[in-house]
Amino acid sequence: MNRTVVSLISLLLTLIPTSIMAQQKIKQTAGRYALGEFAPEFARLNDDVLFGEAVWNDSSLSLHDRSMVTISILLGKGLIDSSFRSHLEMGKRHGITRKEIAALLTQAAFYAGWPNAWGGFRMAKEVWADCEDSLTEKERFQQEMIFPIGGSNAVYAKYFIGNSYIAEISDSQIPFANVTFEPRCRNNWHIHHARSGGGQMLVGVAGRGWYQEEGSPAVEILPGMVIHIPANVKHWHGAASDSWFAHLAFSIPGDGVSNEWLEQVTDEEYDRLD
Repeated sequence: MNRTVVSLISLLLTLIPTSIMAQQKIKQTAGRYALGEFAPEFARLNDDVLFGEAVWNDSSLSLHDRSMVTISILLGKGLIDSSFRSHLEMGKRHGITRKEIAALLTQAAFYAGWPNAWGGFRMAKEVWADCEDSLTEKERFQQEMIFPIGGSNAVYAKYFIGNSYIAEISDSQIPFANVTFEPRCRNNWHIHHARSGGGQMLVGVAGRGWYQEEGSPAVEILPGMVIHIPANVKHWHGAASDSWFAHLAFSIPGDGVSNEWLEQVTDEEYDRLD
């Protein structure tokens, strides 16, 4: 492989934020601040265990989902107090939208009790008072990655199922772009032809996607993963059904390079993946 490409890939991987490569860490000091002298062991358990590595920083669940779970439990116990408000504010910072908190409290009302839900709504309205909840799924996905989503991939739209977007990152030396797919979006089967050299390389940036070569099982693409696509190999790539997805696409220099677009990836083929 071209050494310039390898060096560039290594550099770009260091630019992918840790919040993408691994869940962003949170740090809590409220226990020590409020009870550090009076109850130091409780303060330690609160700050280092509950909000430390054991629970809140366990990447099995996203911070967004942990906030949703915690808010639901507090509401169910009727704890509509300052701690509930703190978790609402934390949840907002973790990406819970006004639409999501309204849906959560509405569903929880049938299990946690109508009065509890009323209390939760009163507090949530205050926390989200300045939020128009105008962010689209696309805009929220943009917040997950360092590279821009760019504009509509109109030139190649006829070779894609679903909406895709492209941002040209470099058009010299090693040309590459950030390509973003909405959930279920994928490109057609295609081949990068070349007499020598050529091919393509993908680097996962955010979300979850798929890559498949003809005759081989599909490979899941996650942030930081590198996919090497040899020249003259039939393949396709795109988003998972439940996730937006973005990858960097590098065009590898070669002789006699050209791109051949082929048939679509059918729903039957695609639905066997997830």
